[in-house]
Amino acid sequence: MSSRSSTHGHVTTRQGDGTILVSPRNEADQSASIIICHGLGDTAEGFVDVAEQLSSQLPYAKFILPTAPTQKVTMNMGMAMPSWYDIVGLDKRSNEFCKGIDDSQAKLTHLINSEMELGLPRNRIVLAGFSQGGALSLYTGMQLSSSTTTNNGDADTTTSTTITPLAGIILLSGYLPHASAFHITPGLENTPIFHGHGTLDPLVKLEAANESRSTLIEQHGATNYTLKTYQGLAHSINPQELADVLDFLHKVLPPNEECKIKLKDPRQMSIKELKAAIGKAGLGNRAVGFMEKREFVELLQLFRQGKL
Repeated sequence: MSSRSSTHGHVTTRQGDGTILVSPRNEADQSASIIICHGLGDTAEGFVDVAEQLSSQLPYAKFILPTAPTQKVTMNMGMAMPSWYDIVGLDKRSNEFCKGIDDSQAKLTHLINSEMELGLPRNRIVLAGFSQGGALSLYTGMQLSSSTTTNNGDADTTTSTTITPLAGIILLSGYLPHASAFHITPGLENTPIFHGHGTLDPLVKLEAANESRSTLIEQHGATNYTLKTYQGLAHSINPQELADVLDFLHKVLPPNEECKIKLKDPRQMSIKELKAAIGKAGLGNRAVGFMEKREFVELLQLFRQGKL
């Protein structure tokens, strides 16, 4: 991690691959995750302020901001820039050519699975994004595969397949990409979707937003799709839209103590892992002079228990 800062009880860290995390200072407090994908030509840095602002109202949520790979974009004269997939043009026909979208879809799915490996159920995770990032979030979130659980009992081994939707999907100034290849995984039709769009958006026009909503509802059976428009807003986000996003997040991700992530027991952590966790918690000064692993373990245990 190249840099670290603290705000509102959250810690912002920047990783070498361009991913930025805004996470609870005490990792043990996390019970939800929100993945935010930036728009074309931007990076994760473009949404740090938004994530930090939202984190002040969602103290139990971790925000994950990935950065898209740099690749040539046909619509921008072949110039290389951060892009989740190639964009040939803004018309409906051109929108069917989205080279690279499968790789980005796989990346988002991997991020979701990584959070689930920490113990979060899928319905405590939200996918969000702006413009191209919102399009990718919609495309990925409604096509997630089922999760398979294997139960190894004393008798026969049983395997069950469950379909669990995300807590929600947020797309701002976005649209449905690669519509001809899109489908909704059976069981995910009721995934809550919030789509915010400006009435004067010159890039992703309002008619594209209306068509995306109609396609998901009428052709694919989505049952929980809300499209809200903002008068006079261009290809951007305004305070009212951000307030509506926060309201949506409070609705789909209410506090839930039972969904806290499962952290590695400090007693099973290496000295390196202990020092990293203590540093992230801002407890480095308290560990000065520590010589034995037991001291690091006790410090981290007390912090996770809320006693520091």
